Amino acid sequence: MKKRALLSVSDKQGLTDFAARLNDLGYELVSTGGTKRTIEEAGIPVLSISEVTDFPEIMDGRVKTLHPSVHGGLLAKRSNTEHMEQLDELNIQTIDLVAVNLYPFKETIAKEGVTEAEAIENVDIGGPTMLRAAAKSFEDVAVVVDPSDYETVVEGLNQGELPYEERRRLAAKVFRHTANYDSMIAGYFSDLTEEAYPETYTVTYEKVQSLRYGENPHQSAAFYKKAAVEGTSLAEAEQLNGKELSYNNIQDANAALEVVLEFNEPAAVAVKHMNPCGVGVGENLYEAYVKAYEGDPVSIFGGIVALNREVDGETAAKLKEIFLEIIIAPSFSQEALDILTKKKNLRLLQVDMKKSDRPSHKLTTVNGGLLVQDTDEGSLDQIDLEVATERAPSQQEMEDLKLGWKVVKHVKSNAIIVAKGDRTLGVGAGQMNRVGAAKIALEQAGEKAEGSILASDAFFPMPDTVETAAAAGVTAIIQPGGSKRDQDSIDACNKHGIAMVFTKMRHFKH
Repeated sequence: MKKRALLSVSDKQGLTDFAARLNDLGYELVSTGGTKRTIEEAGIPVLSISEVTDFPEIMDGRVKTLHPSVHGGLLAKRSNTEHMEQLDELNIQTIDLVAVNLYPFKETIAKEGVTEAEAIENVDIGGPTMLRAAAKSFEDVAVVVDPSDYETVVEGLNQGELPYEERRRLAAKVFRHTANYDSMIAGYFSDLTEEAYPETYTVTYEKVQSLRYGENPHQSAAFYKKAAVEGTSLAEAEQLNGKELSYNNIQDANAALEVVLEFNEPAAVAVKHMNPCGVGVGENLYEAYVKAYEGDPVSIFGGIVALNREVDGETAAKLKEIFLEIIIAPSFSQEALDILTKKKNLRLLQVDMKKSDRPSHKLTTVNGGLLVQDTDEGSLDQIDLEVATERAPSQQEMEDLKLGWKVVKHVKSNAIIVAKGDRTLGVGAGQMNRVGAAKIALEQAGEKAEGSILASDAFFPMPDTVETAAAAGVTAIIQPGGSKRDQDSIDACNKHGIAMVFTKMRHFKH
């Protein structure tokens, strides 16, 4: 009796060549719907599924492979005499190879304006069932879910039977594929029912690339992207130049991207070790970058720069003057590319920054667990600032306070930003006490701190940070407020003529 292969695929890539080679190997082909038509049009003999089940495809093809003649042929253990006798009694033939890929659910829900009915219609039932049955029986059944495996399978069959290890590898790929598929469906329905934190939390990611190593050379690593990417994402960046991205490159580049997305006006952000070291805004991109560079010309060396406008020739020439690991922008002019690609190792990433939505949740792993929270979308647009002091900020101070608040949100806590004239002058990041972070930021600003503003990601538990800021020449402060000792800080500001505003919103980042 001929061996039998069942082919039913949404992705027709490589299908006819695969079917032809299976036919040459003596396989009897069975297929459904559009797959069968494609095979027939290529002149390859193929049976319809109805000829196997002796039952028509019904309900617009919703029911066609869910039949004992299919699943008996897949699930029967060839080494089990009773199983094989039952197949003989019921005139069911074994199925030795299955090639199935599923309805395009991910592609369907990614379409703008997709309806719930359209999404539901693209939930595959028979396909995952066949795949799981074949994968469960991998000792006897070769199962292929990915067209990229067709060649490997055919080459193996040309040598005889596929080795056990190869069958098991293909089965593992199937279970990952169906888990990924079901996870996307579960996520879609959870969104429909607005269950942000359900009893089980299932997420799925698809591999972008293997990485040379992780944070350190002795650690292995890989980069994955969410199956349905939300908003502007580094995972969808186009690399135009330079070496392959490393684990640390991706972390830092993502941090830079998150900061630059805070700004509508031309902005430039320099990042080192996931903290911004210089941020500037201006009338044009060149001006913004110069301000970011001047904010900390030491730390930017070997860093990552994110820009929110097309990089022009003038800005590119300025960027080329120092060693940078990565430049991120929505686009690069040809003149800019001609200048920057002369640096062979400089990574240029083109990222679509028009997608305004952000991921709804942020995930953080802990040993044996996962923390899930809303993404920090908090901004000054959502709140009314409270002037807590006798003096209100001037118009320029208010502009600088707003810049500082946008940046401090992305600095590791305890976090302090010193800024003036549409640029950061000092960053105090990740300190164990707030006054320590302020001292670092003010020391970095130096004499430029005179007339600057200070932004804090959380309230002042005591007035020592205000006193430190006043001694350096800071004239305005923005902080959440809410401490039992707020009045001590307010009194200190009033004593020194400092304007202070409360946001009533904290921006811890751990």
